[in-house]
Amino acid sequence: MGFTKTILRAGNGILPRRGQEVTVHCTGFGKNRDMSQKFWSTKDPGQQPFTFAVGLGQVIKGWDESVIGMSIGEVAKIHCTSDYAYGSGGFPAWGIQSDSELIFEIEVLSYK
Repeated sequence: MGFTKTILRAGNGILPRRGQEVTVHCTGFGKNRDMSQKFWSTKDPGQQPFTFAVGLGQVIKGWDESVIGMSIGEVAKIHCTSDYAYGSGGFPAWGIQSDSELIFEIEVLSYK
């Protein structure tokens, strides 16, 4: 179905181009279908910001399609339907059940 984006803090207005490396902080919610329960965060001890080439399918569809519309410094809450998250397979190692909706709080740190 898709995703909804709620801007929590505006960025600098400059958007990345498809294929550009984007570095983000991210916290994911929806463990065991509980939208208040965190399953992963780049801000957890031992974790680091996450870098990927935007728009090339290296990440879930909800990230690819939302982050390409985010500027440096922007923080947004992304609510993904299951088909824009991990779909029917889920991600059992993180407690994400099949066909789960998820929420991500994403902060864009940089582009290369």
